[in-house]
Amino acid sequence: MKTTAVRLYGKNDLRMETFELPEIKETEILAKVVCDSLCMSSYKAAVQGADHKRVHDDVAEKPIIIGHELCGELVKVGAKWADKYHAGDKFVIQPALNYKGSLDAPGYSYQYVGGDATYIILPEEVMLMNCLLDYNDDSWFCGSLTEPLSCVIGAFHANYHTKRGSYEHTMGIKEGGRMAILAGVGPMGLAAIDYIIHCNRKPATLIVTDIDSARLDRAAEILPVEEAAKNGIDLKYVNTRDIENSEDYLKELAGGDFDDVFVFAPVASVIESGDKLLGQDGCLNFFAGPTNPQFSAPFNFYNVHYASTHIVGTSGGNTDDMIESIEMIKEGLLTPSILVTHIGGLDCVKDTTLNLPHIPGGKKLIYTGISMPLTAIADFEELGKNDPFFAELARLVSETKGLWNAKAEKYLLENSKTIE
Repeated sequence: MKTTAVRLYGKNDLRMETFELPEIKETEILAKVVCDSLCMSSYKAAVQGADHKRVHDDVAEKPIIIGHELCGELVKVGAKWADKYHAGDKFVIQPALNYKGSLDAPGYSYQYVGGDATYIILPEEVMLMNCLLDYNDDSWFCGSLTEPLSCVIGAFHANYHTKRGSYEHTMGIKEGGRMAILAGVGPMGLAAIDYIIHCNRKPATLIVTDIDSARLDRAAEILPVEEAAKNGIDLKYVNTRDIENSEDYLKELAGGDFDDVFVFAPVASVIESGDKLLGQDGCLNFFAGPTNPQFSAPFNFYNVHYASTHIVGTSGGNTDDMIESIEMIKEGLLTPSILVTHIGGLDCVKDTTLNLPHIPGGKKLIYTGISMPLTAIADFEELGKNDPFFAELARLVSETKGLWNAKAEKYLLENSKTIE
């Protein structure tokens, strides 16, 4: 079977190509990809090439398909898996396989499996590691977003606390405590707010900061303080741009020091601010992944010693986190669409990936079976003045406060130019 895919050959060398897939083995599964959301991790792999830890040295001879936040449908199941999986099943993949201790992962290390392709072959290790997950939902795009959502969920599970005189770590945020999410109204920050409002372990107080009033207003519209209050959380959005001694202000606003602080921007001053907010046994979670391997920031080690403050960080979620995201989506507890700001087809992946740090907004959602330039959802209305296709998309997203939705997805898939 032929597939069309975006493949990495080396540093900054991405190519969209059509080629023949080999026949699957009895240990493999043939699958169709419907959508993939682009990730900064793919950008890092693209610019680093074989220097990336997950990309093999022979990538020039054996190019890999990029993309790891995919959702699709199983087409043909090898005999080994016929009792567990079936053609027609919707699926998502947890890319962090950790197979035999290897860093190999779909989207970084494999010739025939990655998110930016029309058809792929799932190797045996994906199934052996229970990383092929059932996904049953009306939309496809929510499936693509289960992987980034799992990263958020994993971060909240990674925090820990202790009791005086005990070395036992209690995992997770402090229930009923004070939490701050700094630089927190970007797409992943919104996902974090959404999760913490609706999960089963909540703080009593949540302060979300940023220095962009428009983004804060948008966050308050999508995730209003009233919704948080219904779930037992006192939520406040704060613009700290012009506040002197913002740490003191935030502590006064919250009624004391913070138990959990999440930093959503790789900025030294934001980390320092988070450090100053921590109370006794406070945990700072550095969520934002820096691109500079030498990135560092001061941390108060007097408080580490005498106040038991500590810091954690995670890079991605695990399979349990991904399953949790799937279940919460199924129950209607999460709104994955808050992550998405742009829509495009497979033919825009190369340029979008290589320029990802310079394209504002949140997740760039790719439908691999169609041809479409990368387009901001916010531009649909203007484009619709001259194009009925975008006019209808604008109408459909207006029904959900400008957020991407299943109706818009269905219309897009039925009315776009296809890529075989």
